[in-house]
Amino acid sequence: MQLALFDLDNTLLPLDSDYEWGRFLARIGAVDPDHQQSENDRFYQQYVAGTMDIQEFLAFQLAPLAANPRDLLDRWHAQFMDEVILPAIRPAALELVARHRNEGALCAIVTATNEFVTAPIARRFGVEHLIATQVEERDGRYTGRPRGTPTYREGKVVRTDAWLAALGHDWGSFERTWFYSDSANDIPLLSRVSDPVATNPDARLSAHAQAHGWSVLHLFT
Repeated sequence: MQLALFDLDNTLLPLDSDYEWGRFLARIGAVDPDHQQSENDRFYQQYVAGTMDIQEFLAFQLAPLAANPRDLLDRWHAQFMDEVILPAIRPAALELVARHRNEGALCAIVTATNEFVTAPIARRFGVEHLIATQVEERDGRYTGRPRGTPTYREGKVVRTDAWLAALGHDWGSFERTWFYSDSANDIPLLSRVSDPVATNPDARLSAHAQAHGWSVLHLFT
């Protein structure tokens, strides 16, 4: 039995869906464009540097979900998929996922980006299991708060462990395990698998992969 895990942003996608969702909301007038862009850029630079406070970021990023009804959010997301995500999906990324799926691997996308943004994207990649930052709901609306452990840095290991346990598995259930990621923030989960693959790696992950003899994959040019 095999396990194949995939990060999403800048790994399977040549963009950051969290960042692009914020830009999309600014473009359609759902949020203040200047404030959105300023905060988007600030948090993204912190993410790249590995210094981002995930709770501060989520308070900012989830606020528009709480401010709008679900049916409107769903319509916006359908437009976001059509205009931003679908044109960015590359055949090489679809083929990578399909290869593992066709070989019988249990596949999951493991991403810090919240489940509202990422669930339709995971479905487009044909991945049944999504381990994403969960969003609290009450009376059919999002509250703007995360639920449980955010899927970020060590949180990816915590959430993946819990997901495996819910399926009746642990790491020892698998002969081989893969995780594909672009970010040094994912070194904790990359270090747990038998086959870590630095995929379109950032500078910090590229150096770490070279030092540890990890495979490097460039899906995008």
